[in-house]
Amino acid sequence: MGEPMRERADGPVGLGIVGLGVISRQYLDTLAGHPGVRVAAVTDLDGSRARAVAAELPGARVAADLDALVADDDVDVVLDLTTPAVHAHVAKACAAAGVDRYGEKPLAVDLASSREVMAAAAAAGTRVGCAPDTVLGTGVQTARAAVEQGRVGTPTAAVATWVSPGHEAWHPHPDFYYAAGGGPLLDMGPYYLTSLVQILGPVAWVQGAASRSRDERTIATGPRAGERVPVEVATHVTGVLGHTSGALSTVTVSFDAAGSHARPIEVHGTDGSLVVPDPNTFDGDVERCRRGARSWEVLPPSAGFEAAGRGVGLLEMVGAAGLGDAPASPRAGGDVGLHVMEVMSGLLGSADDGRRAAMTTTPALPPLVPLTPAAVWHGGR
Repeated sequence: MGEPMRERADGPVGLGIVGLGVISRQYLDTLAGHPGVRVAAVTDLDGSRARAVAAELPGARVAADLDALVADDDVDVVLDLTTPAVHAHVAKACAAAGVDRYGEKPLAVDLASSREVMAAAAAAGTRVGCAPDTVLGTGVQTARAAVEQGRVGTPTAAVATWVSPGHEAWHPHPDFYYAAGGGPLLDMGPYYLTSLVQILGPVAWVQGAASRSRDERTIATGPRAGERVPVEVATHVTGVLGHTSGALSTVTVSFDAAGSHARPIEVHGTDGSLVVPDPNTFDGDVERCRRGARSWEVLPPSAGFEAAGRGVGLLEMVGAAGLGDAPASPRAGGDVGLHVMEVMSGLLGSADDGRRAAMTTTPALPPLVPLTPAAVWHGGR
């Protein structure tokens, strides 16, 4: 049983950050200086990196380790930017200390540990937020609004595609992308699957297939260029999702392709089709083709956080994004993260045994994000 939920003082929400790697800069661009949050402490396995980041943030201190970070009385919520293999450990430490946790995707390295994360938080009375919050931007939210308004009729299908040659082409330390918790499905899949859940609703069943093209990858950049890393996971995954709404989605994610002309996500209905922009970004054009038409029209943004950046989901979770007080269930919440993890686990399990996998989680969809100008969610900055 965790510690009782901490009482929070008035004023900005105290933020502790664990893990200060490549993605941390994007979060800091959003969160540093926001009037609703204050970075109180940071920690990283690389102490020099932690000290360098703390020096940029007025009043931030360096915590010796995770235990010190979650024990800090000024930390109300922890932003977990560690690698997937560590997510469950960090989340459980947060629950035990009575602090909320918002983390990078996936929720944990596998379904069992993801369930443990949610159970620990429920027992402690703490909240769990989980990326991607890109789905809260104007791209996916405008597409969701269009579907909910009946602008494609009854949704029948969707196609989601993301392919690349692999992250070893650009990342100096790509090892974790090819270890348990990595691969194109657990790395990039959450953007596409969370978007499909937002637009078409939860998934009832999945059928998957997967392959691995080689057992090693060669790092192409940085101090380890030329070094080979082992591949332990599937590097090409494809499958069909049966949504509770009756719509069918076809998904392909791959580290085994040179490139693609495919649109990131297309949604089809009885009266029209939508093109949804890259769900790894917050905005972009949503296009609609009406049934019988030969051209596409761009739909103006009608929902979502405008000009958003990574971290807006955390701001919404703590009530600092201009939408009112902190919600009981965050829009970028752990319940959706758990469902997406079950979908991914189901696809991989189905690929192994050839059977359709039924889902046991059915999260309630979070409310649509109203069209929220940057000046509002940014706190007037």
